[in-house]
Amino acid sequence: MDVLADDNCRLWTAVSGRGKPLVMCHGGPGLWDMYGPLADRLAGSSAVIRWDQRGCGRSERRGPYSVARCVADLDAVRAQAGARQAALFGHSWGATLALRYALDHPDRVSALVYACGTGLGWAWREPFQQAISARLAPLRARMEELQAQGQDREATMLQWSVEFSDGREREHAEEMATPWYGINQDCFAGIWGELQRTWHEDELIEECRGLDVPVLIIDGTRDLRPRWAVDSLERALPDVR
Repeated sequence: MDVLADDNCRLWTAVSGRGKPLVMCHGGPGLWDMYGPLADRLAGSSAVIRWDQRGCGRSERRGPYSVARCVADLDAVRAQAGARQAALFGHSWGATLALRYALDHPDRVSALVYACGTGLGWAWREPFQQAISARLAPLRARMEELQAQGQDREATMLQWSVEFSDGREREHAEEMATPWYGINQDCFAGIWGELQRTWHEDELIEECRGLDVPVLIIDGTRDLRPRWAVDSLERALPDVR
């Protein structure tokens, strides 16, 4: 089914399974929902609600692109799915979006799963750039060759493959890129630029201290994002593990 935002922007959504509602928030910004296989695994215990964020994937390609707009769109997805309250699962940028939504609308969130996020503030950025540059170094020449040939999907798959370290890097990247909808660079630039200006650790810590929602933080020991980046978030939340 599709959902209409309050400005009539069409948002692609899909619902599977039965049980308490769980809304998935994909990463990016500028990407699309890639949680089909995960949704299948969760469908026995939850009504899993997947959606493509505004301008991304199968949703209508138009802005505006902002954090507040994404929060409002997420609220429309929740409401039109008939859920008074929903659990949220957010990955990477989606974790930031899910946290922002929970801070703005705690009464509409039953629980938050915060996966592979970047925490509060921007101290994580430089170590992340160093880590991804090191992993990409052997692939850099091939990536540049593919980009010059206009093979964006293949170049992006190479970049995504370094997010994994279990021997199935190419397989995971292939799954993420299938089907391929193209990255919305305007969406990425707009939201990323806003976060750099507004996502301040001190202010967010104070907000998080008042969040009366259970939070589960999931973080990988070999994630390119430094694990300590979520420490201040964990310390600020009153109900977290």
